[in-house]
Amino acid sequence: MVFSKWVSLIFIVHLFGTMPTLSNSFLTAKELADIPVNFLSYAKTPELADWMVGIRRKIHETPELGYEEFETSQLIRNELDKMGIPYKYPVAVTGVVGYVGTGRPPFVAIRADMDALPMQESVEWEHKSKVPGKMHACGHDAHVTMLLGAAKILQEYRDNLQGTVVLLFQPAEEGGGGAAKMIEAGVLENVVAIFGFHISHEVPIGSVASRPGLIRAGSGFFEALISGKGGHAAIPQHTIDPILAASNAIVSLQHLVSREADPLDSQVVTVTKFNGGGAFNVIPDSVTFGGTLRALSTETFMQLKQRIEEVITGQAAVHRCSASVDFLQQKKPFYPPTVNNDDLHEHYLKVAGDMLGVHNLKVIKPLMGAEDFSLFTEIIPGYYFFLGMKNETRAPLASNHSPYFTVNEDALPYGAALHASLVTTYLLELQPKFQLAEGKVHDEL
Repeated sequence: MVFSKWVSLIFIVHLFGTMPTLSNSFLTAKELADIPVNFLSYAKTPELADWMVGIRRKIHETPELGYEEFETSQLIRNELDKMGIPYKYPVAVTGVVGYVGTGRPPFVAIRADMDALPMQESVEWEHKSKVPGKMHACGHDAHVTMLLGAAKILQEYRDNLQGTVVLLFQPAEEGGGGAAKMIEAGVLENVVAIFGFHISHEVPIGSVASRPGLIRAGSGFFEALISGKGGHAAIPQHTIDPILAASNAIVSLQHLVSREADPLDSQVVTVTKFNGGGAFNVIPDSVTFGGTLRALSTETFMQLKQRIEEVITGQAAVHRCSASVDFLQQKKPFYPPTVNNDDLHEHYLKVAGDMLGVHNLKVIKPLMGAEDFSLFTEIIPGYYFFLGMKNETRAPLASNHSPYFTVNEDALPYGAALHASLVTTYLLELQPKFQLAEGKVHDEL
């Protein structure tokens, strides 16, 4: 890592108020390790911490679904304007992309999702959702807040960034594939790495959890229509019963995991909705049902998808019905598995360990939940982890997608500081390699 002495000196003095020991012409390991610690101290100051709490509560009161995040986007732009951070808008309908640093390569990105869920909040508190039937039940209000908090930290030390940080405020993570639209809009152009995280009610506050390689499953959705011939329930011989066909199809789908899948290759097929008929004594003409499929590799996912269609159409035919299966690619696109880059895992361990202590770095098994952050990691190296917010001294927090979900706002400084630390130190460590690759560095004898 080759840096000019004056850059090292200015960076450390400005950031930490101390004079570095310039043994060579680069930051020492101790000086790099101090960055996460000092960023966290800054994020915990009442001025910044209280500001983040206020921002999060504003967003929470006005939840918006995917591609409808207009007020959230306006709030983000207002705050970026106040910070003096340039940005692009609109990106992928409601998305915002900000830039902090030199405006030149290398570029590294940090991402937060913005959308809420179509559910009624059941938590009674001063800042409860003001929009009936909509709620931030997955913590995306906190994600946006922590990325804005990181933007404040980065902007404070922008003159010392050795490259450019790209701030991705992404719409429509909850099934809408907002990451895909962001990619189509070119947000990853020249970006060499991306970081993201999700708050967790299971991980203790002050801790993080992750793993190298596979961390989240690939997912998709399906909806089936089985058509028969309706009629009076008292004379079933004159009908072709789609409810019987659908029922057998649903039971047969369960055998795909229990009898066809490798027990060591986790898969999920879950039927979550069933609609057919409206009277006790009438067999309907048709039935619809649908659900989700999950797998830990794209290859397994595609095999499972094929078998779902074969089972449904085959069972329908056995019962003299016809069937069609829609995998809803336009409305709810396939999310591939999320895979963490090995080199970025080592970087994460170093930065998070310096900030939180290595004893607070938890290792988790791959989860069957999915994330469209995976669409970013298919293109460039990426890293995804979970930020703890569990407080052992308080009542347990409700899980994601629960109407009783709440956020422990004490976690906000940790997320903001981790965002800022991961990209700041990454750019510092990357810059010498980047300069050498560009032929801009010459050793002096």
